[in-house]
Amino acid sequence: MAIAAVRPAADTDVDEIVRIQADTWRVAYAGIVPEEALAQLSGDEARAAWSDAVGAGDGSAADSYWVFVATEGEWTVGFCAAARYAGREDRDIAEISALVVEPRWGRRGHGGRLLAAAAKALREAGSERGRAWVPETDTATRGFYARAGWVPDGAVRTLDTGAGTVREVRCSGSLDLVLT
Repeated sequence: MAIAAVRPAADTDVDEIVRIQADTWRVAYAGIVPEEALAQLSGDEARAAWSDAVGAGDGSAADSYWVFVATEGEWTVGFCAAARYAGREDRDIAEISALVVEPRWGRRGHGGRLLAAAAKALREAGSERGRAWVPETDTATRGFYARAGWVPDGAVRTLDTGAGTVREVRCSGSLDLVLT
């Protein structure tokens, strides 16, 4: 049996992060996110953005960023990006901006391990609650967050992808996760 783990992402992980996001979103969000927007996930701009995100910081600043990768044996199977932003009135925003596990590696606990690592980093940075924006029609991801104790909190937004729009709901909950 291969060993599953989560670790901070390194520069050498960027190509796999780009590949996993592009491949997974093409399947999961076909018909939800316009094809033109999905095509941008594997270009040079996406690679540069993920390279910047991986090198953004170690969580020591007021605005802190983390990218984690999940591995199984020698394979990179998923990733998670998390951030803590200083907010107004001494409130912070702790957000999971991406959590993607390649479908062929699904149902093995990688998503839960990634979310747990991100929640731990966000808690250590001083946050108590987190949030994630999920396409309204993505019931699988909403179910994943619900199993961790994060539920829709009533906030919605519509994103302009440049080729159409995507309606998202915000799921939020405690960073003291309930992983089942």
